[in-house]
Amino acid sequence: MITKIIAHRGASKLAPENTMYAFVLAYKLGAEGIETDVQLTKDDVPVLIHDETVKRTTNSSGYVKDFTYEELKRLDAGSWFSPEFCDARIITLEEFLKWIKPKDLCINIELKNNKIEYNNLETIVYDMLKHHRLLERTTLSTFNPNSVKRLVKYQNNIEIAFLTSKRNPNLVEYAKNLGANALHVKYRLVNQQLMEQAQKQNMPVRVYTVNKFKRMAHCYHLNCDGIFTDVPYKALTFRKVFQFNKQ
Repeated sequence: MITKIIAHRGASKLAPENTMYAFVLAYKLGAEGIETDVQLTKDDVPVLIHDETVKRTTNSSGYVKDFTYEELKRLDAGSWFSPEFCDARIITLEEFLKWIKPKDLCINIELKNNKIEYNNLETIVYDMLKHHRLLERTTLSTFNPNSVKRLVKYQNNIEIAFLTSKRNPNLVEYAKNLGANALHVKYRLVNQQLMEQAQKQNMPVRVYTVNKFKRMAHCYHLNCDGIFTDVPYKALTFRKVFQFNKQ
């Protein structure tokens, strides 16, 4: 099995995260998937941004949930990264799905509801994916156990991943009991025992956020299903080297 390379918030080491610049660049560089984060605006529009507030990645401040989309889309979401990206904007999930649909890329959408419980976030995102006929190549992930439970009704139609950075000797069983059919873990949690437990349950394991060659090699050696990386171009190059050396 080949470990899939998924661009974490796009090619976020080279362009402002979760913007079209980062997504387009990740695609051009050969990433096999895109990971992004979704939250809801004041008027219930799903938008792609990691933080609950806009302060770190825009020229404004305040909670995403307190802006309408019309207000959000006027913000500069690129100058914080570099002046050359001053026209970057926060985009909607709808815009992203229209862009990615014709491309041979898997999709990972993290529901950012572990700090703010957005009403109906799961249903809004699921229905949009269904409308665009993208369920089969999409994984919905969340750190929120209650959100996983709310997604259970969709588990026959879409992959649901429980995200965690917490140690648990029975992590695979715990995720399965929540209703997840995939597991996304912080790098320090991945080991041979976890992989063996997951394989027995036919549960894919993907690892975040893997940017160093030594850590990439560990994930490739364990045959992890995927890694989330800010540097997809490096991960792809090193995967080729790793595969060559295994022969």
